[in-house]
Amino acid sequence: MDMLTTEQIEAADLKDWRKLGQGFHARYVVDGFGEGVRFVAAVGQAGDALGHHPRVTMGDGFVDLKLISEDAVYRDGEGSEHVVEWVTGKDVELARRITEIAAEQGIVATPSAVTVVELAIDTAQAAAIAPVWAALLTGSTEAQGRGTIGTDIRDATGRVPILWFQQTDEHETPRQRFHLDIWVPPEIAESRIAAAVAAGGIVVDDTQAPSFTVIADQDGNKACICTYLSAGEPAAPAEISDIPADTSDTPWSVDR
Repeated sequence: MDMLTTEQIEAADLKDWRKLGQGFHARYVVDGFGEGVRFVAAVGQAGDALGHHPRVTMGDGFVDLKLISEDAVYRDGEGSEHVVEWVTGKDVELARRITEIAAEQGIVATPSAVTVVELAIDTAQAAAIAPVWAALLTGSTEAQGRGTIGTDIRDATGRVPILWFQQTDEHETPRQRFHLDIWVPPEIAESRIAAAVAAGGIVVDDTQAPSFTVIADQDGNKACICTYLSAGEPAAPAEISDIPADTSDTPWSVDR
């Protein structure tokens, strides 16, 4: 199926879900592990009926779900088709059904609680170093370029965060090459940044906010607080749970 555009994601109006990185994410609060099991069982039956299932992480008080299609179709500027990992219409359909199941069971979603962390390396030699990192993180080079048209390292089983490579000019060390991308819902980005600053962090660059804001610790190590809103676009109030707008409709990471 075709990967969804920003406009299609917004039009879907998925109240319980947020698009972070490539997929839809939701956290549901449950009253103990048993209630979580019953909820996941019902979600599994819905997935069986649709031929599509979420990725599940569960604890005593929560169920985290991720929806993504491994066979989304991306068409580049020349009209060539590429199979990538992204959200499609079947993810929207299952997300709506899961929301219905949660309502039927009296389970509440907390969209502001979802977070995704990605790793990034600043490098001028992505093609050369990507196989090394694929092998280090997953044990083979098969994860390199999986689900993307770039060189990202994406483990099929989700054991490790996505590692992507930001193109830079050649430079000598020492210089920070690794940084974290911390994806959050747009309505909590400001509070997350404020918390980091209150803890001693420094805002290094907010010119692209709310798309991303660069924060440094006292040693100068940097990370990005990221949302899917474009630079200069105001974030929705916390009580509004619209799906945030994507910065692009391309299935790879935006350089930071």
